[in-house]
Amino acid sequence: WLEARWAGLRPWGAFLAQRRFGAPRDFGELCRRLAHNGERFQSNYLVLFLGLVVYCLLSSPLLLVALSVFVAAVVAVRSRETPLVLLGRELSPAHQLGVAGGVSLPLLWLAGAGAAVFWLLGAALVFLGSHAAFRQLDPPESPELEMEPV
Repeated sequence: WLEARWAGLRPWGAFLAQRRFGAPRDFGELCRRLAHNGERFQSNYLVLFLGLVVYCLLSSPLLLVALSVFVAAVVAVRSRETPLVLLGRELSPAHQLGVAGGVSLPLLWLAGAGAAVFWLLGAALVFLGSHAAFRQLDPPESPELEMEPV
């Protein structure tokens, strides 16, 4: 999957070519642009989305710490060979993951993980959606559709 995404990455010069941007004429053209550009630049959009994720994590150190605690708890549960006994009861791996999530949840809430998720979704929708909506469709590449000057 990762190799397919990497192979589908379009050149950034073509992605950001200013001469290819303009407002759509009507709603039908807007829908065609969203579908075509969303499919054509899917890998570029994924790279930009991951960049937004990294920015969100680096701009909120407490969120980074909270996620690190959660990942460490999950790794500790997964790497454990003997069953965990809590209050005289043996916990299954699923219950252990639930306890790890329950312990991490207050820290994630204090770090503002919910706000970060909604900021990330909103920023991606605005930036990537506006690119897909305003980038004009590429002209067809078949030579029989080209018009010759008279």
